[in-house]
Amino acid sequence: MIRYIIVDDEPIAHDIIKGYGDALPNLQFVAHCYDAIEAMQCLRENTVDLIFLDLNMPKLKGFEFLRALQNPPHIIVTTAYQEFALEGYELSVLDYLLKPFSFERFVKAINKMETNKPIAAVATHTTPEETVFFRSSKKMVQVALSDILFIEAKGNYVHIVTRDNNIQVREKISDIAQLLTDKQFIQVHKSFIVAKKHINSIQGNQIVINDHKIPVGKVYKNNVNNMLS
Repeated sequence: MIRYIIVDDEPIAHDIIKGYGDALPNLQFVAHCYDAIEAMQCLRENTVDLIFLDLNMPKLKGFEFLRALQNPPHIIVTTAYQEFALEGYELSVLDYLLKPFSFERFVKAINKMETNKPIAAVATHTTPEETVFFRSSKKMVQVALSDILFIEAKGNYVHIVTRDNNIQVREKISDIAQLLTDKQFIQVHKSFIVAKKHINSIQGNQIVINDHKIPVGKVYKNNVNNMLS
């Protein structure tokens, strides 16, 4: 569960972000903060994993507030000012949402949060279940990364093939690749990304996963060789 606060001086921005957040079961709303001073107080009193941060606020600007934090949680910037994007990435913000942003764009930002979760302490002998949301047939579908066998690009769509399902998503395979970790997945063809853990065998220029035979493209052959070495 991702606990989040909204830091923005515009009430309508709070309504939009919270409305989007309420639609995702992995988000838990903590508090509305209308300036950086309120946000600092909130962070002292609550456990917060994520801040939706506006930049142009009274008392203390967004990036000034961010620099003042010793151990900031993940930050997703929400602003109407594109010119500050570079500065935001220099401060290691998770994502930069330009207002007005759609629900789909909001979900992409949250997916980045999911794939950047820290591994649980070794003493617990467990790791958190990593999931991502995909938009398919006008609904958001939550998929566990561990269930994905491979991903195939077909025309204007991408097929997410899992142990039990085939989910069709209208996305570019390059956008999907950004949501996946190199430790778990590898691109083996311009149209295919496979889950390393589900590979049964590699036969020449083919990868076998269950009953599926996936081609290895010439450009991506080194990716496979590096994985094997």
